Amino acid sequence: MQTLRVALAQLNTTIGDFEGNRELILAAARRADEMGADVVAFPELAITGYPPEDQLLRPAFIEEAEAHLQALAADAAGLPPLVVGCLDFTSHLYNAAAVIHGGEVLARYHKQRLPNYGVFDEERYFQPGDETLVCTIGGVEVGITICEDAWYPEPVQDAAVAGAEVVININASPFHAGKTRFRERMIATRAGDNTVALAYVNQVGGQDELVFDGNSLVVDPLGKVVARGKSMEEDLIVFDVIVEEIVRLQLHDSRLRRMRESGLPTTHRVHVTGADAQKQDRTPLPPRDLEPPSDLAETYQALVLGTRDYVRKTGFEHVFVAMSGGIDSALVGAVAVDALGAENVTGVSMPSRYSSEGSVGDAVDLAQRLGVRLVSLPIEDIHAGALKTLEREFGADDVGLAGENVQSRARGMLVMALSNHRPRSMVLTTGNKSEYACGYATLYGDMVGGYAVIKDVPKTLVWDLARYRNTLGAVIPQSSIDKPPSAELRPDQLDTDSLPPYDVLDPIVIGYVEEDLSVEAIVARGFPEDLVRRVIDMINRNEYKRRQSPPGVKITPRAFGRDRRLPLASRYRGY
Repeated sequence: MQTLRVALAQLNTTIGDFEGNRELILAAARRADEMGADVVAFPELAITGYPPEDQLLRPAFIEEAEAHLQALAADAAGLPPLVVGCLDFTSHLYNAAAVIHGGEVLARYHKQRLPNYGVFDEERYFQPGDETLVCTIGGVEVGITICEDAWYPEPVQDAAVAGAEVVININASPFHAGKTRFRERMIATRAGDNTVALAYVNQVGGQDELVFDGNSLVVDPLGKVVARGKSMEEDLIVFDVIVEEIVRLQLHDSRLRRMRESGLPTTHRVHVTGADAQKQDRTPLPPRDLEPPSDLAETYQALVLGTRDYVRKTGFEHVFVAMSGGIDSALVGAVAVDALGAENVTGVSMPSRYSSEGSVGDAVDLAQRLGVRLVSLPIEDIHAGALKTLEREFGADDVGLAGENVQSRARGMLVMALSNHRPRSMVLTTGNKSEYACGYATLYGDMVGGYAVIKDVPKTLVWDLARYRNTLGAVIPQSSIDKPPSAELRPDQLDTDSLPPYDVLDPIVIGYVEEDLSVEAIVARGFPEDLVRRVIDMINRNEYKRRQSPPGVKITPRAFGRDRRLPLASRYRGY
């Protein structure tokens, strides 16, 4: 029975770390070779890391990427054929997949569908390809495609019409909650519609705001997932594709014949290895079909992975987290410890005259549960001194919102001073998406820091994630989950003094920010019109604050920042 042993190496590459990326590729290729693989596929732009952004406009970057691709080919001379994401500059720059074997780059495929929406800007850099690539590998006809190609019917269809029995699709597909299952259905549709096995390999790891989740797949020609990679972890998926079954199904598929009658696509064909190259004594592989984690578990893992990789890939080692006793800082503290280890996290308690004993106690309890050192820096002297200095302008009595924010800015100053004092350390901020949406955060106060872990997490999801984390080990105090949220900048303050209840606010924010719904459409979901207009006004007025916030993990379909881009100076009110 003819088979093709396909290996999918989902790697955590780093942009611009050419040598490091090359070593990752070679190490995975050697492991796959030991397992008898006929072909090993790697993620999109694995040589450079993804997305390189405007580094692609630098000729020296392109030249260095090509040099490392050629060095990889030489180093991999004795290994199975490799399909590696790379650049190709031939008058124009292409997002490419190189087919490597025998010490040479035998062929390159150019990505045909360039995403230019959301977080993607590929039309800014790349020329689209216009040719199908089919390679004979292990005596099997293998089509090559890249990421977005699989989101359209034509590229995979063209490969099948050109004779492919297996299609390899290399990816750098970023995560958002719920995307894993949606993507899997799409890949299954492409395979079933074209009667091919589709091997989908995805990048894994954090890159600035983006998290790549892995979840590589092998789907058979009936659209059934027959192998699945891990979520949020590096993995090597090795699977035997039964080619004889594909050939039988294609012989019965009259659609392929009809499409071929209409003409074959422009195709480049390359012979890489014949059936005689397959190892005859390889050990049968055990079944592999990992169930993906729940959406909540995967979202928490994305926060951990995104935080870990941002801190480490930017050269930092230690983080400070302001621990107020509230739910937001508790979740960020838990993520930080899970990402970096307790020894690399310091909590900072900065109580004011308005901080409750319960909140101070919850911060101490959290630090003890997490096993982190907690530094206590009361801000009363700084607060009182600042108010005294400002008394001539503010007055001595009701200092208003500006006076309240002095406390937040005092805390920002202290936690940044700690970070500045300790080498290779950064501050993780604790604001959530609901607060950032409405401007319920203080510039140069609680918004200061290097990374905003939960800036794309709505408040209602913060509670859900905290409860989920406690199922793995009760590290977040129950009182932090149960008590009404408060900034504690004045006596008896609650968030609901300034904002609607979060279970009302969050659906309005999601409707306007993530779905671009009109006022009328949001009102039709059961919300009062005056409240909807008030929330939209807050969202629009506070774009300038969000523009100055640190990057943070994207976990929703549309995050603030690179995903949602609006002018700062605008008179459009959104209704």
